[in-house]
Amino acid sequence: MARDWHNWARTASASPTDVIAATDPRQISEVIVRAAQAGRTVRMVGSGHSFTTTAVANDIMITPGSLTGVRSVDAAAGRITVEAGIDLTTLCEVLDANGLALTNMGDVRVQTMAGALQTGTHGSGRASGTFAEMVTELEIVLADGSIVTVNAQNDPDLFNSARVGLGAFGIVTAITLAVEPKFRLHAHEFPATIEEVQQNFDAWTASHDHVEFYWFPHTDKCLVKHNDRTYDEAAPPGKFANWWEERFIANTVFGAMCRLGRAAPGYIPLLNKTAGRVLSDRDYIDDSWLVFTSPRNVKFKEMEYSLPRGSLMPALTRVRKLIADRHWRISFPVEVRSVPGDSAWLSPATERDTGYLAFHAFDRTDDEWFVDVENVLREYNGRPHWGKMHTRSHADLAAAYPRWDDVLAVRDRVDPHRVFANDYTRTVLGE
Repeated sequence: MARDWHNWARTASASPTDVIAATDPRQISEVIVRAAQAGRTVRMVGSGHSFTTTAVANDIMITPGSLTGVRSVDAAAGRITVEAGIDLTTLCEVLDANGLALTNMGDVRVQTMAGALQTGTHGSGRASGTFAEMVTELEIVLADGSIVTVNAQNDPDLFNSARVGLGAFGIVTAITLAVEPKFRLHAHEFPATIEEVQQNFDAWTASHDHVEFYWFPHTDKCLVKHNDRTYDEAAPPGKFANWWEERFIANTVFGAMCRLGRAAPGYIPLLNKTAGRVLSDRDYIDDSWLVFTSPRNVKFKEMEYSLPRGSLMPALTRVRKLIADRHWRISFPVEVRSVPGDSAWLSPATERDTGYLAFHAFDRTDDEWFVDVENVLREYNGRPHWGKMHTRSHADLAAAYPRWDDVLAVRDRVDPHRVFANDYTRTVLGE
């Protein structure tokens, strides 16, 4: 039965011909074989939290259905195998119950594991890499219907292509992750000026496990976050403090400010200055997954770019000047993070230590300024986050990825007739 679909941010929509709830790999295999014989295409969606059209399926759409379970947990070996549709919150709860944790996370936990992996989700870290680096094995249903388990030993080319694969190499049905004993994070959040942050960012990232900051456009104010591993007893923020900071201030009040800014853009600099003045110092200790992530109730659109680590601050300086020169009115903070390089061939962090700049626009507001910022970031050999908005195509992406030709060769091998293609994969990977 067909039904209309849209993503969380309503920046992408689809009207699939057929919608099929997944039950197990064998059922998916049968769907793919029939689709291939009929010259049709198949895509699997997750939570719809990507801002691009990467998940759009206008022919056969497979939803996670009941493919959301935990296959096995081996605490001694530090391994967990989960099905593709499990959401990150449930995954973290299962790990926690077994005395385990993910090494790193982004700041949102509503995605499915496969969706987060396929688009290149990352967090921040001195030594902790992206989700792709935690993956030790993938179960994938290929275009010929075969159900294969790939790793770095038995098919390294497919493994390195499909870990961040945009759904273009097959339907991922299960993922094995390297995990570690449960740990806590000591979180220190504090205000600083942009000049202080840019001067100290390298030193901070060398001495703290996880560092990120948010710069408030039209001001010199930033909110800095240092997260360091600890096995001390938990000392989480009180219920009221947590509600005040994360629910009320970060979502309710911020949402109201964004709506006011949309109605009267001239007030945005004043609103940002006001927000910058009320930033406060905060210290607490909690389980890692509760510190890494936070709720996102204000809808927005996002573009994020990875840059060579050494280009991060010069690029940010250029963007700050561009915002001032163009007199744009930007209500959302700019988010800045860094991670070590990884080995997945289509990861935006592949083969280089990486800095990330993330830009946001409030729901239903103008995001045309993204393109001008993107043009600056291209000059620094920037690579777009696959799940965030961008205008790039295969014609200009190839030079940014050292194993691009190898990726395309793997795609030709496992999906020569493009059973898993959609408009997005055709744009970024070619026909």
